[in-house]
Amino acid sequence: MSDIWQRSSNILLMVFATSIIWMIFGTVKALVFFNLALLWTVFHHIRHLVMLERWLQLSDHTPASIPAGSGVWDDVFAHLARYVRQHSQSQELLSLALKRMQSVTSAMPDGIVILDESDRIEWCNPIAEQHLGIDLLMDAGQQITYLVRQMPFVEYLAARQYSNPLILKQTRMQNLIISLQLVPYGFNQKLLISRDITRFEKIETMRRDFIANVSHELRTPLTVIGGFLETLSSSENLNPEFTQRALVLMTEQTTRMQHLIEDLLILSRLENEQNKVKEKKVDVVRLLHGILQDAESINAGCHHIKLNITSQDQLLGSEEELRSAFGNLISNAIRYTPDDGEICINWEKRNGQGLFFVQDSGIGIEPEHIPRLTERFYRVDSSRSRETGGTGLGLAIVKHVLNRHDAHLEVTSEVGKGSRFAILFPSKRLISEDGINAESK
Repeated sequence: MSDIWQRSSNILLMVFATSIIWMIFGTVKALVFFNLALLWTVFHHIRHLVMLERWLQLSDHTPASIPAGSGVWDDVFAHLARYVRQHSQSQELLSLALKRMQSVTSAMPDGIVILDESDRIEWCNPIAEQHLGIDLLMDAGQQITYLVRQMPFVEYLAARQYSNPLILKQTRMQNLIISLQLVPYGFNQKLLISRDITRFEKIETMRRDFIANVSHELRTPLTVIGGFLETLSSSENLNPEFTQRALVLMTEQTTRMQHLIEDLLILSRLENEQNKVKEKKVDVVRLLHGILQDAESINAGCHHIKLNITSQDQLLGSEEELRSAFGNLISNAIRYTPDDGEICINWEKRNGQGLFFVQDSGIGIEPEHIPRLTERFYRVDSSRSRETGGTGLGLAIVKHVLNRHDAHLEVTSEVGKGSRFAILFPSKRLISEDGINAESK
């Protein structure tokens, strides 16, 4: 039997019963029975409609909350329960997919903001909250330009030319540079992707400064050499004294450029992560005696240099790199100490650590300069450094050598009284006279 006949069976039965009563008891009783049966049918449907309306008004539509029906309404409520069950399952799958998407986007290093067709915030991940200074709980539904008010961003959003990203330097987070990229998708919706490029901008700035500094450092000696060569090549009768002086100055400038290139090559090698430290036992006492001889030959008796050694401990590391670090500190002391000044070179063991320091009676360094001493080409006194042959890379080399040897540099200085450059080596780098690592004792 079809669904139509199943749904009409009660009416057909009622009509059939009314016909029987009409033939037996007459028209009046048949009409009374028909009206009562019809009234009961209407009441039955109204009662179930009221039950359905009350269920629709509930906030939680679950299959268990669907009322029990009778007759044709039993089938209706059964179909409704099946639909609600399928809908609940679909919602659970969508909720799970949404949670997964939020988990994935939250783990991303980039910030993501979903904007609607009116540029209002629909959702964002925690990284975007940090980059843009917004709070999803408080700012959902707000115009993005109410929160990110920088004019370049407002103009970028209004122009609707999203092929190139926008670099934003003035954000709510100080010292943060972010790249913003809008990606249209869906129906007039947009993804706003933010990326922290502070580190890359700093690297780019360092690259530009490095090129500018190297160019500046090479320009002076090349100008001197070029000027003398032009004079020597254009003049027929040259004064021998002038020629000799020109050759001396050109040799000095050539040596200066050679030192600069050598220091740049050393820095490049130290910064190469693939170039690991070739560790071996370094006899610090023998190393310092060799450096002292080199320093005295350079010093030519202008200063009083003393070597104080109170420990025979050796170091685990690269002798070549340690020689470069110690030598740079000693040559700096010679360079910035007036004639007849004192320079003390010390090697000792203190609190289980290896301590090397150079103490001089030189011109000293003002406190504001000390944090920047290890920057490339940073000079407290540029003219004096160039006069004494400094490349501006010595302390940068020292910093990289110490990083590779788990050591750190401490600088104390007083203007007019001198400076103290100290290197502290951890106990794991020390090897005692009997060949036992100090940390393992």
